[in-house]
Amino acid sequence: MTVWPETPPTAAHRAAYADAEPRPFWALADDVSPALRESIEADLCVVGGGFTGLWAALHAKAGDPGREVVLLEAETIGFGASGRNGGFCIASLTHGIENGLARFANEMDALERLGRENFDGLAGDLARHAIECDFEPTGELTVLLEPYQEAWDDKLLRRYGHDVVRLDGEAMRAEVHSPTYRGGIWDRTGAGILDPGKLCAGLREAALRLGVRVFEHTAATSIDGDVVLTPSGRVRARRTLLATSAYPPLLRSLKHFVVPVYDYVLVSEPLSAAQRESIGWVNRQGIGDGANQFHYYRLTADDRVLFGGYDAVYRYGGPVGPRWDEHDATFATLSQHFFTTFPQLEGLRFTHRWGGAIDTCSRFSVFFGLAHGGRTAYALGYTGLGVASARFGARVALDLLDGRDTEATRLRYVRSKPVPFPPEPLRWGVVQLTRNRLAAADRREGRRGLWLGLLDRLGLGFDS
Repeated sequence: MTVWPETPPTAAHRAAYADAEPRPFWALADDVSPALRESIEADLCVVGGGFTGLWAALHAKAGDPGREVVLLEAETIGFGASGRNGGFCIASLTHGIENGLARFANEMDALERLGRENFDGLAGDLARHAIECDFEPTGELTVLLEPYQEAWDDKLLRRYGHDVVRLDGEAMRAEVHSPTYRGGIWDRTGAGILDPGKLCAGLREAALRLGVRVFEHTAATSIDGDVVLTPSGRVRARRTLLATSAYPPLLRSLKHFVVPVYDYVLVSEPLSAAQRESIGWVNRQGIGDGANQFHYYRLTADDRVLFGGYDAVYRYGGPVGPRWDEHDATFATLSQHFFTTFPQLEGLRFTHRWGGAIDTCSRFSVFFGLAHGGRTAYALGYTGLGVASARFGARVALDLLDGRDTEATRLRYVRSKPVPFPPEPLRWGVVQLTRNRLAAADRREGRRGLWLGLLDRLGLGFDS
């Protein structure tokens, strides 16, 4: 049993989002750079105009103003996951301490410290480059919905130096007014919310000011030696950095390590003063619940509620494209769960609905590598944790390209690869079985069963 209704979503749940615009709420840059239509040369060619590519281009140019840096984006800057996420900015590099300990136990002290340094560095870069993105270091609030979740152990957070407030049911419901809450854990270290669209636009503008050459609507189709080919031009580059997220990678070997899993989001109309008061939430924390199939939600700068997650949809063969941005079954479930969480907001409408592909890997955090004799580097597989860690990923990939020996590049976290996914049709079967068993564990008071237990023993399990 869970707090979520066992009956299907109603007509009212569906009507709440029926008129929502089928696009992300976040606004991206107003202007668009021209496509590449010639052959050019560069010291560094960055492929991908999301967070990783933008941070890489910005830091490469800031660190060496004489370096000629080119960035290629197949659509427009921030078009993919970077402009479609919920805007949760979390310091963790490992999708939480428990997931990190299951894979990199001997390195967790360093990984936690590096994650916080990266989080602080991100805040510093926002100030340094005058990037306004509604950044609010509000902390992260995990809400506990079921009796078994009340056993959630916050000692690990404290052990690694986090400032944690544990809330019982009454205190949690006083913090944010929902009848579904049995408790909560407020981690006030290295977490906040921001506007990812404004961050993409701000990074783009900062990179352009430093002299990075940006080409949008320019898909990189292949790498041939030191040449990156596009439909209407080419870049001859000494070094190439791939930041392609869930889109098909230019290196064939990488297709075994990343699968695109679709996530969906609703955003409400702005709350009235009375509605805002009815939910409390004066500290504006980003919220996630303690289930395996978890929701995430937050307030926007203009007091809308963004509500997403729960379903994680993988389609056979892993297609990525606009046709998959809509999924009515998931939108209906999200609407139903939203009004279960906040029944006092009955009658509220949603103005935006969208989906996007997450670059999922089996270790649930970014991985790295080099190819072409060290001339090409990549950072992929953030699994929904890229808003802050993409900055770390970009810097590590640049260090690998430039041959810099750093604390991070010496870690097994950087030097190892995730377990590859099997080929289809086995891949589809494994993903669907895992999703099914995670949902079953939520219904069975957290008991993970044989399949999830096996994944845990192999270091492939996931704890939200």
